[in-house]
Amino acid sequence: MASQPRRVLLAGESWIMHTIHQKGVDSFTTTDYGTGHRWLQAALEAGGWEVVHLPNHLAPAEFPTSMAALEAYDVVILSDIGANSLLLSPDTFVRSLSAPNRLALLRDWVRNGGGLVMVGGYLTFQGIEAKGHYAGSPLEEALPVTLHHHDDRVEVPEGVTPRVTASGHPLASGLPDIWPALLGYNRFMARPEAATVAEAGDDPLLVAWEHGDGRAVAFASDCGPHWAPPAFVEWDGYATLWQNIADWAAGSDAD
Repeated sequence: MASQPRRVLLAGESWIMHTIHQKGVDSFTTTDYGTGHRWLQAALEAGGWEVVHLPNHLAPAEFPTSMAALEAYDVVILSDIGANSLLLSPDTFVRSLSAPNRLALLRDWVRNGGGLVMVGGYLTFQGIEAKGHYAGSPLEEALPVTLHHHDDRVEVPEGVTPRVTASGHPLASGLPDIWPALLGYNRFMARPEAATVAEAGDDPLLVAWEHGDGRAVAFASDCGPHWAPPAFVEWDGYATLWQNIADWAAGSDAD
């Protein structure tokens, strides 16, 4: 019997842009939709993963609300999606009904054997103006890092060069010690029990740990622009990096 494909739920990496055009005394508006997941999705699919992308505007209604629904996936990746998009389902925000706390649900899913990856951005970890809002949440308990309670962005327009600090870890397998420069990241603190696999400047960039029966990975920078510039997303190690992350989070090297 053929094995079932490995599945990853990628939540986030989308945005809606509403622009005001003011021309003298006249104005009009335009609306556009953008996504930033294509490089990550292509990298994972090249490694044999089936990727289900759940954009930000659909996540409040469609992100899994039960352990059974989460168990359809080997790995959940949260990338540039704020905690409120998971906490505030339409049942709660629109209809004032009680609903599952999906941050607590995700934490428990990891403890039961799930694989969680949080990718940096303006609305993950703590994010711009602290609007990511994961600090102090139930999900922080499952992360291999502790978070600041303020805006945690580190903008580095001149570039910061990542370097591997734990070359023997599976996440670093097949990768050089020095990676192409990034343009920013979220600052957090690695837990003492976690492995810091790579750093950006003096800060942790890639951190991993086992939590209960599951695993979690924190990647402080972005999987696409603007923090991950063309040289990074087109780097020949990019696919290896994300395949390593997903494979390890899913426990592929476990006995």
